[in-house]
Amino acid sequence: MSTRILVVDDDPVLSELVSYILRAEGYEAIVANDGEEGLRKFQATQPDLVVLDVTMPEMDGFEVCKRIRAVSSTPVIMLTAQGSEDAIVRGLDIGADDYVTKPFQLKPFMARVRANLRRASAPQPQYGKVTYQDDYLTIDLEAHKVLIKGEPVKLTPTEYKLLAVLVKNRGRILEFRQLLEQVWGFEYIDDIDYLRVYIWHLRRKIEPDPKNPTYLHNELSIGYRFDPQ
Repeated sequence: MSTRILVVDDDPVLSELVSYILRAEGYEAIVANDGEEGLRKFQATQPDLVVLDVTMPEMDGFEVCKRIRAVSSTPVIMLTAQGSEDAIVRGLDIGADDYVTKPFQLKPFMARVRANLRRASAPQPQYGKVTYQDDYLTIDLEAHKVLIKGEPVKLTPTEYKLLAVLVKNRGRILEFRQLLEQVWGFEYIDDIDYLRVYIWHLRRKIEPDPKNPTYLHNELSIGYRFDPQ
């Protein structure tokens, strides 16, 4: 069976272009012209990946992604002309796996498609008995649990993988490109701003004060380290 990708966009020119490129690469492309049609086709076709525009009438891409996440872990790539950090973080909050800002080049976009499909089909990594615990934060990689004051914290798979890589290398600086390749894949090694957004988002979830981090530290122009202080 060929890999099935659902493209949801109210711009017929763009959706036709994206679906044409996907088919040329050997994928089965399904097109929906608005959010409601996108949800119907998602349920009917059970795609392997969703490419989802943000700005659509009636039901925007954020709402579509939220409804998909309520029933499925299928990877979602958001297409957005809103390149602001707030818009990107909102997408991450509701469970998007990736985002591509418009206008975009097709070759890098296809690399993102392949990377998301590869991550989705990969077996869940085994981190072994690596744990961290203090009065505020508990991390148990083997049990796949993160707790704040005993209460579970909801992390996306990507956020969890990023945190796990940092915790396994506690006290060690991991360079930007190291982290990008280990967590996202080689297609992302130059996307340092992408990593910064994820770190900022992760800090919001686990740090007592995200602006003055206790756990996730930045080594300017080098990388990040997990080093509780």
